[in-house]
Amino acid sequence: MSSLAPLPGFGAAPVTGAAPRPLPLTKRQKAAVIVRLLVSQGASLPIAELPEELQERLTEDFAEMRLIDRDTLQAVVEEFVRELDAIGLSFPGGIEGALTMLDGHLSPSASNRLRRMLGASGKGDPWERISGLDASRLLPVLEAESVEVGAVMLSKLAVSKAADLLGRLPGEKARRIAYAVSLTGNVDPETVRRIGLSLAVQLDAQPAKAFDTKPVDRVGAILNYSKAVTREAVLKGLEEEDRVFAEEVKKAIFTFTNIPMRIDARDVPKITRAVDQAVLVAALAGAKGEDAKSVEFILANISQRMAANIREEMEALGKVKEKDAEEAMSAIVARIREMEASGEIFLIAGDED
Repeated sequence: MSSLAPLPGFGAAPVTGAAPRPLPLTKRQKAAVIVRLLVSQGASLPIAELPEELQERLTEDFAEMRLIDRDTLQAVVEEFVRELDAIGLSFPGGIEGALTMLDGHLSPSASNRLRRMLGASGKGDPWERISGLDASRLLPVLEAESVEVGAVMLSKLAVSKAADLLGRLPGEKARRIAYAVSLTGNVDPETVRRIGLSLAVQLDAQPAKAFDTKPVDRVGAILNYSKAVTREAVLKGLEEEDRVFAEEVKKAIFTFTNIPMRIDARDVPKITRAVDQAVLVAALAGAKGEDAKSVEFILANISQRMAANIREEMEALGKVKEKDAEEAMSAIVARIREMEASGEIFLIAGDED
């Protein structure tokens, strides 16, 4: 009998005898040996991500195997290491993994078509795809689906994203879905998977959008950089055509006038340091009407010494042409937008009256 020694944790005593030699094992058994060794060493393996059929086979192999001698263990590990060293490149395997790896490189139409094919085949985990989508993509489907399906969807999403979606729903439906979540404890995995496949098909069937931002945000961004006279004329025309849309555009606009309402006083020093001094002085000196409130807001929230210096420069500059003042104010607004986009500052949410 060959000398046998159990893997760590097997708890069996070694058996002595003739000279040891590696035992012949199938590829599946070798895989089970590697998994057993890694688990015994405390490694966390993503076995649950394997297809259920492979998980079942691995479990069956574990149940059938008993003791492995040290020579066999060493031979299996060495073979495993050699195969790892020989790998030059790996591919994800399966269409879902390929689509994930190529995300952002395929055209939207090709990506959607392939995902529809994947959904129709019933392969892959649909919830992995759904969980990676923005809340804005998921909301229309959640609104259209039943309360029960909505409860399953929220249960499968990250808590933060589920909370975001719940907050966007009408109060009554949000309450019904929240209660329905408490009833999902007995839903079997196959039902959850079928629901995921159905939702994935719906989401992938949504036509690709030509623009990443909403029309309101695009119009607001354009008017941010337009001259005041142009902005006022456009807003007046929008109010005549569609008052609701006009009000939404007003909320999306951020101009020099909005600084006191939308900027945290603590962020003013950051902004003044980020703007060229000559531009800042020209904007403050040339501001008038409603824009004058922004001048006082800025000067009141920087050091007294700096404010005094700027007032002196404003006085020395004298009268600023309207065109130059507007360009300077636009430059400050543009810098504020850049700082917001980079996360340096945050604009205060609020309506523009």
